[in-house]
Amino acid sequence: MEPTVKERIEKVLSGNKIVLFMKGNPSFPQCGFSARAVAILRELGVQFESVDVLDDEDIRQGIKEYGNWPTIPQLYVNKELIGGSDIMLEMYQSGELKDVVVKE
Repeated sequence: MEPTVKERIEKVLSGNKIVLFMKGNPSFPQCGFSARAVAILRELGVQFESVDVLDDEDIRQGIKEYGNWPTIPQLYVNKELIGGSDIMLEMYQSGELKDVVVKE
């Protein structure tokens, strides 16, 4: 039996500390918000997994339902939704995001 969208999302989240669900990939973001999210994570110097929602319509819709968050990108740290690029930017500017992504 094929895994459900929720199971697929949970597998990615369980296997990686930091996951960015985005449009495109870190080398070629497909929207400005995804590009900003990647730039913030790179500035913090953290390793992260990315999932291109444009490659998979099921994941694109499923992640919105999974985190009850309507927009892409979405950043997860330790399986917990942090938010989209606006929240990431605010947290980055305050120093809070570094604390979240760097702590073990």
